[in-house]
Amino acid sequence: MPQPTGPPQELRTRVLVHFKAWFGFTGAAGSSDDGRVRHITEWLPTAYAARLFQARYRNADEGELREIIADAVGEAYFNVSPRGKLHMVALTDIVYIKFSY
Repeated sequence: MPQPTGPPQELRTRVLVHFKAWFGFTGAAGSSDDGRVRHITEWLPTAYAARLFQARYRNADEGELREIIADAVGEAYFNVSPRGKLHMVALTDIVYIKFSY
């Protein structure tokens, strides 16, 4: 059977991610956004879902995939603007992660 050569031509459905992991902002301590182990279920914004599929199909390493998920969930969960605030969100120590689409 041939290997897939790229992401689906159209991402017709949204991607739901569910995980238990250390997740939060890497900035100053003392807020409810501090990093800690969390159980989160969140819909990925469409642009991030496409990035995630593209990265997966080009065999991106785990760090890059985790960064895409952290940015996507950070934007959705913390309502972080994609301009300048991303990459302050960290996703580490993943206990489990599941995707539905």
